[in-house]
Amino acid sequence: MRKLVLVAFLFFGSKTLFAQGCSDAGICSIDKGFDRETDSVRQVIETAVVYSLGEADVKYVSPYVAYTKHFSSKFSFTARVTYSTATGSFGTRSQFGDAFLIGNYRFKPKQQKQWSAMLGFKFPFTASNLKINGYSLPLDYQSSLGTIDVLAGTALKTGNFDWQLAVQIPVVNLNRNSYFSEYSGTTDFPSTNLFERKPDALFRATYTWQLPSRKLTFKPNVLFIYHLGEDTYENIFSKRVSIAGSDGLTVNINGLASYRLTKKQQLEVSVATPVVVRDIRPDGLTRSFVLGVSYQILF
Repeated sequence: MRKLVLVAFLFFGSKTLFAQGCSDAGICSIDKGFDRETDSVRQVIETAVVYSLGEADVKYVSPYVAYTKHFSSKFSFTARVTYSTATGSFGTRSQFGDAFLIGNYRFKPKQQKQWSAMLGFKFPFTASNLKINGYSLPLDYQSSLGTIDVLAGTALKTGNFDWQLAVQIPVVNLNRNSYFSEYSGTTDFPSTNLFERKPDALFRATYTWQLPSRKLTFKPNVLFIYHLGEDTYENIFSKRVSIAGSDGLTVNINGLASYRLTKKQQLEVSVATPVVVRDIRPDGLTRSFVLGVSYQILF
C-alpha cells in the first residue's frame, strides 16, 4: 500500500507546481541509453509524443522517433530524431529539433551489481533562429538550442534501484538566435542574441516496481540537474554579457509506467514536474508539466 501511495503522489500529486523543468536539451531523457533488456530483444522501434507547458503561455507538442539496436548482451546503439511545435502569444512555429546518437556498454555484473557506460552526441537541425513573419523568437519557441553536444555517463543497477550520473557538454555552438527582449514588447523572455549555453551535470535515482504478472512496471524517480555556469548572450552593443542566475540546481520528480501489450509491443506513459528551480532559464527549457506517451515495437 505504501508503494501505491508513493507512485500515486509522483504521478498525480505534483501537477499543480509551476517551475523549471528539463526537456529538449537531451540530458533528461538520457536514461534511454541505459536500456538493459537484451535477453529476448535485439531491436526496438519507438514512436512517442510529449505534451508540455512552458514559460508564459507557451505550449509544446513534441513527437520523436527512435531506433535501438542491441549488437550483443553488452553493447547497444540508439538513434533518435525530435520534432517540436511551440504555440503561444508569438504564434506557432514547428521544426525538426535534434538528432541523437548514443552508444551504451554494459560491464560484466559482479555481486548483483550491474555497471554500464554511455557516450553520445546531439546534432541540431536548426541554428535556433526560427522566426514568425520575420520577427525573431526567444529560445522558448525554438526546436533546438543550436549546439553540437557530447553526452557521457555511467549507471549502476542494484536490486530494484538504478543510479545514473551524466554530463552534457556543448562542444560546437551553432546558435544564431537574434532575440532581444528590449524590442519584443514583453518581458516574459530574456534576451538571447547569439546565446551560449554552459554544460549540465545530472544525477538520477530510480526505483523499479513490477507487478507479479510482469506486464505492468512503475518507475518513480527523482532527477537532479546542475547547470555548470552562467549562460551568456551578446547585447545591443555587441558585448557578451552573463545572464545572472542562469546557473544552479533544478530538481524534477518523474514517474513512468510501462505496460507490455504483447511480447513484441509495449506502451509507456511518463509524467514530470519540477520542485526546485534556477532563478532564470534563458535556454527556453522551462516546463511546468510534461506528459509523454510512447509506443514501442520490440523484436
